[in-house]
Amino acid sequence: MDLVGYRQDVFAGIEKEYREFLGQFKAVPQQIIPVSAKLGDNIANRSEQMSWYSGPTVLDALSAFRKEPGRSEQPLRLPVQDVYKFDARRIIAGRVTAGQLKVGDSLVFSPSNKRATVKSIEAFNSDPPPVEGHAGQSVGVTLDEQIFVERGEVASHQDELPLVSTAFRANVFWLGRKPLERGRRYQLRVATKEVDCEVATIHRIIDTMDLAQQQGSSVVNRNQVAELTIRAKAPVAFDLSASFEATGRFVLVDEYDIAGGGIVTELVHDDQEFLREEARQRDFAWVKGQVGVEDRAQQYGHRAAIVLVTGGRHTGKSFLARTIEARLVADGRHAYLLDGGNLRRGLDADLSEGERGQATEMARRYGEVARLLVDTGLIVVSTTNPFGMAYVEAAQAIRTLVHPVPVIAIHMSKAPEEVPPNTDIVLSGPADFDTATRRILEELKRRGVLAQAIGAKPIFQYSI
Repeated sequence: MDLVGYRQDVFAGIEKEYREFLGQFKAVPQQIIPVSAKLGDNIANRSEQMSWYSGPTVLDALSAFRKEPGRSEQPLRLPVQDVYKFDARRIIAGRVTAGQLKVGDSLVFSPSNKRATVKSIEAFNSDPPPVEGHAGQSVGVTLDEQIFVERGEVASHQDELPLVSTAFRANVFWLGRKPLERGRRYQLRVATKEVDCEVATIHRIIDTMDLAQQQGSSVVNRNQVAELTIRAKAPVAFDLSASFEATGRFVLVDEYDIAGGGIVTELVHDDQEFLREEARQRDFAWVKGQVGVEDRAQQYGHRAAIVLVTGGRHTGKSFLARTIEARLVADGRHAYLLDGGNLRRGLDADLSEGERGQATEMARRYGEVARLLVDTGLIVVSTTNPFGMAYVEAAQAIRTLVHPVPVIAIHMSKAPEEVPPNTDIVLSGPADFDTATRRILEELKRRGVLAQAIGAKPIFQYSI
């Protein structure tokens, strides 16, 4: 400041310019202090030359910084790495990225909303066994009841849950050999969760060489930073990066290569949010019997799942659904055809025409019935869009209500058309139902629903 005569107007102009510049990146400076490095003005003592400045000195500003709480003092975050079965124990393994847990704690697993109490904490060659785990430790826990939990879920305490959505806003640094493209499918990895995703919106691009900004682009080139909205195939548990580092950052995988990394900056509310909240409240109060999902899987020889057959009119989807059900039962599986017409004539028979026109409510009813059926361990074969809404929205509503049960989506069309998002198998043109059925059964096997080769006697080893 001594070079400009300690002028307040010069400092005010510089301060305004820097705040505007940093504001583009959502960075808010704690203090901007006018100093003279040569003469020490406002370094340790207040400057007589700048009586117009009333803020702290550099030393006072540094002393005012507060140390952030240690990771063990934060709310609990335990991403599930895997589930192992030893003798009669099912051990949920993972690394505590924040917080701490102890025997007797009640845990909620997101996004499935499953709840249980920590029965024990397992550790290799530890005598006596530990009774608590802290941030940074890799632990294994057993629960007081058998619940279906899979890799990618995040354990937390009930009053400090992570965010859950299929969409979020993020800052991404792209390093891929191919440009990042809006609408193209990538794999998203958040903590231990791996799920297909696509870039829904590219809000702006920042060139790391000159910080120039660009808007309206549909691609992000190598070494560019971009603000994006990412939409995932299934609900993901995450946090804002400003609150939790490990569950607030992610990578994008393009053709088996890690092509970009990013941080979550904002939750994007999707159209399934109210259904997730309803499912959360339902699952918290769900009355469980003595027979769990593992018991049914061992007895039936397969996991519960839903096969969704979608498509327009006269594509043969109803016939294909009946064919799949018959083939599964012939192979010794426990399957059931859930037809929308049966629900309309039964469960929904007392609804008025106006109530039947509420597509979201009809989808909710359909999904809740499907949830009851998969809770019995069945493979449910279902056709969607029986309730006046697009099959894309209908399929997503059902996925939300039955999560984390696997959902295999099959789309049928008479001619090639744009494939709906989150589709596993596409069948276009004249239908060969035998070939289509075999493809679907192989997909069920690939997804771990069927444990044995098609036609074999089921001998199912349930490991997750």
